[in-house]
Amino acid sequence: VLGVSHEDGELKIKYNREGITPAQKREIEDQIYQAIGTRFDQDKIVIMTVSESSTEVLDAAAASNSKNNTDQASRQKAGLKVGHGTVGTPKKIDGIKKIIAVASGKGGVGKSTFTANLACTLANQGLKVGVIDADIYGPSIPMIMGVRAEKPLASKDKKIMPIEKHGVKLMSFGFFIEEKDPVIWRGPMLGGVLNQFLFDVEWGELDYLILDLPPGTGDIQLSMMQNASVDGAVIISTPQDVALLDAVKALEMFKKLKLPIYGLVENMAYFVCDECGKNHHIFGEQGVQKGAKELGEKFLGSIPLELALRTAADVGHPYMAQPANEGTQVWNGFSTVAKALTDGDNKPNKGILKSLFS
Repeated sequence: VLGVSHEDGELKIKYNREGITPAQKREIEDQIYQAIGTRFDQDKIVIMTVSESSTEVLDAAAASNSKNNTDQASRQKAGLKVGHGTVGTPKKIDGIKKIIAVASGKGGVGKSTFTANLACTLANQGLKVGVIDADIYGPSIPMIMGVRAEKPLASKDKKIMPIEKHGVKLMSFGFFIEEKDPVIWRGPMLGGVLNQFLFDVEWGELDYLILDLPPGTGDIQLSMMQNASVDGAVIISTPQDVALLDAVKALEMFKKLKLPIYGLVENMAYFVCDECGKNHHIFGEQGVQKGAKELGEKFLGSIPLELALRTAADVGHPYMAQPANEGTQVWNGFSTVAKALTDGDNKPNKGILKSLFS
C-alpha cells in the first residue's frame, strides 16, 4: 500500500500492483471493500493502482501537481477516477444541446463504425459534434477515427481535454490503456469513469454529443442513461432476425428507462459489389424496416456495406470524412439518417412500444 487518504468525502487507497495478476487484483480489491465497506459508503471508496509495466490509473485531480503553475498543469496527462459510480437525477451537460445514445442489442452490427461516420456526417454540415466511446471492454473509436496513439491532457481547471479529429471531439477509455491490455473490471466499477467522460471533460459548445454504447443491456448502459439527460436513442441492427431480436431487447431497456427513441437504422443493409456492380442482401432484405413498422417506431434509414467503408475504418480515416465518396450509396445513406435526426420536425418517439414477437 502506497498511501491512504480521506479527501472530499472519498477514501482513496493507492497500492503497487507490480507482479499482481488480474485475478489477484480483483481478489485484493474485493477484500478491501469487504474490510471497510461497513465503515465507508462503497461509492466513496476510490482504489488506484501503480505499476511500472502498465498504465497508471490516477484520479483526474492528480493530473495537476502544482496549483500555481497552470501552464505546467495543462501539459499533464489526464487520468481516470476508478470507483463505484453513483446514480442520481439525470442532468444536462453545460454547453451541449442534445445527447443521442447509439445502441444495439448485440455486438458485431457495426455500431461504432456507424457512430464515427454519423459524427463525421454531422460535422460535414457545420455542426459541433462530440463522441463518447462508452464501450469500455472494446473501445474501437480511437482506431476508427485515426487517433490510436493520442493521450488526453488535463486543462488548468483539471478537466480532461477531448481529442479532436475530423472535426469531432472524442473521448474513449482506449486513450487511457494500451491496446493489448484487457479491461478486467466489474461493471459497477466503471461508473466513475463514465461519469468523468460525461461531466469532467472540457466539451465546450456542442450541437450533438453521441454516446457509443456497448452492446447489451447491462451496468454501463444503465449508469450512463440514469446520470445524463439523454434526449433519445438510435437503435442499430442488421437485417437478419437474430440481430433484430436482440435490438428489441435494447428498445425494451430504453422503454423501462423512459428514454425516447429516435428510431431504428438498418446497418449492412446490403453489400455493394465492386466487381459486378450489384447489391447483395447478405443478411436478408428490409428486416429492420419491417420490424420498425411492427414496433411502431420510426425507420431512420439504411446503410449499405462497401469494401471502402470497412477499409476506411481500419486505416483511421472514416468514410464520411472523405469528400471523394460524396454521392455513393453509403454517403447518401448516412446523409439520410443525419437529416432524420436533425430535422426539426423529427422528435423521438415517446409512445408505448408494441411487441414484435408474441
